[in-house]
Amino acid sequence: MNIFSFSSKFIFLLCIFGFSAQSTFAQQGTTFDVQLYDPLEIVYSYQLDLAKVKDDKVPVELLITNLDKFRPAVEPTDPPKEDSISFFMPKIVPGTYHIYDFGRFLSDFKVFDKEGNEISFTHPNENEWRFPAKNIYKITYLVDDTFDSQEKNKVFEPGGTDIEDEVFVINTHGFFGYLEGLKRNSFLIDVIKPEKFYGSTPLVSINSTKKNDLYLVSDYHLLADSPMLYSVPDTVTFEVGGAEILVSVFHEKGTVKAKEVAKEVQKSLEAQKNYLGGTLPIKKYAFLIYIFDGFSNSGSYGALEHSYSSLYFLPNMPASRLANTVVEIAAHEFFHILTPLSIHSEQIHYFDFINPEMSKHLWLYEGVTEYFANHVLLQQGLIPLEEFLGKMREKVSEANNRYSDIPFTEMSLGCLDEYADEYGNVYEKGALIGWMLDVRLRELSDGKYGLMNLMQDLSKKYGTDKPFEDDKLFDVIAEITYPEIRTFFADYVEGSKELPYTKYLKTIGINTTGEGTEEVFNFGNIGLVVDPQTKEVSVLSLEGANDFGKMFEEGDVILEVNSQKVDATNFLTLISEASYKEDEVMKILVNRKKGKKNKMKKCLLKSKPVFVEQEQDFGFEEAQDKNEKQIQLLKAWEKWEL
Repeated sequence: MNIFSFSSKFIFLLCIFGFSAQSTFAQQGTTFDVQLYDPLEIVYSYQLDLAKVKDDKVPVELLITNLDKFRPAVEPTDPPKEDSISFFMPKIVPGTYHIYDFGRFLSDFKVFDKEGNEISFTHPNENEWRFPAKNIYKITYLVDDTFDSQEKNKVFEPGGTDIEDEVFVINTHGFFGYLEGLKRNSFLIDVIKPEKFYGSTPLVSINSTKKNDLYLVSDYHLLADSPMLYSVPDTVTFEVGGAEILVSVFHEKGTVKAKEVAKEVQKSLEAQKNYLGGTLPIKKYAFLIYIFDGFSNSGSYGALEHSYSSLYFLPNMPASRLANTVVEIAAHEFFHILTPLSIHSEQIHYFDFINPEMSKHLWLYEGVTEYFANHVLLQQGLIPLEEFLGKMREKVSEANNRYSDIPFTEMSLGCLDEYADEYGNVYEKGALIGWMLDVRLRELSDGKYGLMNLMQDLSKKYGTDKPFEDDKLFDVIAEITYPEIRTFFADYVEGSKELPYTKYLKTIGINTTGEGTEEVFNFGNIGLVVDPQTKEVSVLSLEGANDFGKMFEEGDVILEVNSQKVDATNFLTLISEASYKEDEVMKILVNRKKGKKNKMKKCLLKSKPVFVEQEQDFGFEEAQDKNEKQIQLLKAWEKWEL
């Protein structure tokens, strides 16, 4: 999970979860070839009836066939017992790094034999139902959605489910389960849909009519990795790098249109296609975008990545800003087609949805992905070097000020529990690890080999169907590249040494900075808070307030800044506008308690902004006196070609 905090006194959570070139990455489809469909190989035949919703719950029916043929389990880690078998719903799913217990959203669970007789079962925990394996034929249950759940353990919406008259957000791990030891058997999914509804998904249907869609999926891992968005369609499809791209948008008010978002997404994907060498290693990719008005149940918004799709849950905002937000998030999510899709460990390949074992390589899955998402902008000429260095400077500041120096491999292994609060560093220090590794590889190869080349080589060696051993990856990388790279991992990923920015960046003509001070506007240095119910932004504390902040009173609710209405989604932008000048008066409209009865009355506050000096953050700048070697390596790193 990526949690960003803004300013030392105002906390707002933005959660973004969150999974070259040419022929070097294997092409993967998302379903079986229709011609390979064999009913004798099907174990699970699911029916999801979206046309029979009652009390915001969807009925699900599972027919179980050929069970005797496929037991015992194909996975030795999950051997079924002779007398009974369990049905599971996921406790956790890849990419979330949070335990959600999706079984708690099931009700009216029943098990039947072929004669229609109910079979008794036990319910050992929220995610397991256990019953005799003999004569089992059918399982039925109801699924409640997570979007409006009032339980304390809120599900982040991009990983959750929504059941409404106008839309169904079907994260498949919230609707479909699996039998003990049989995660790698095939699933036939029949979705009965309301009239005029369309199913947007990375899956390719084997048959589709006005009333239903039929999907054949190879195993539970792929099924749980393939979300669906069912609604009256607002979709756009286009081709990039040999891949079909689907952009699907749902907005109840209909003011946000898919074509507006798709236009900007296509520009971003063209840049990423070029960055990856001209083609994309997939056949289809789906951007599923849910736009909400007001405030979310979880208090957050963002996206969850999947191998062939990403699901976005975003607040309504002006079209241009929304498109930019999608592109900004998509730049990261889409690069997951490299890792963990093409390069991943055994822990991910054989993911245990009940008792997950974490990999030590979040630096690769999230860190390298985040680095590529930023470097592509530089390499494709979408931002100048100065802006890229500014982005990296912010990551250094966040990594140093918000997180500890615990070794990255340790943090990765403990990200579900002991080091859950450290997870956000995958997007900060993780990206910086990727940057330094790229620069070091360029130096050792005289500019001829970089991090993307390494990703290509790892993909050739492993690929989607062959995982690497977690404890051996660093040694493998050193064998593929240079012995010195093993020391890099020992010092900066397995160890806690500070990344050698000054030493490494000097080789490409970039200097580190950090001396002196800079003037900043901090909105009076007052404490601010968002009410979890009303979402109003109000003044919590005046401790440490400067002359600008002293015009406020504790309890003031901030309504407008310079005639612009304030809400929890735009406030951070309004208080950090770079255009504020010392000699221009700012106008702040607040609701303030007045009189003995403390009635709220509007009050217009006026003051010139007060700028304060603070030590300049550690940063980077391009050297003006680069030698020939530095110029060569800078060009190789900045504008490399595969």
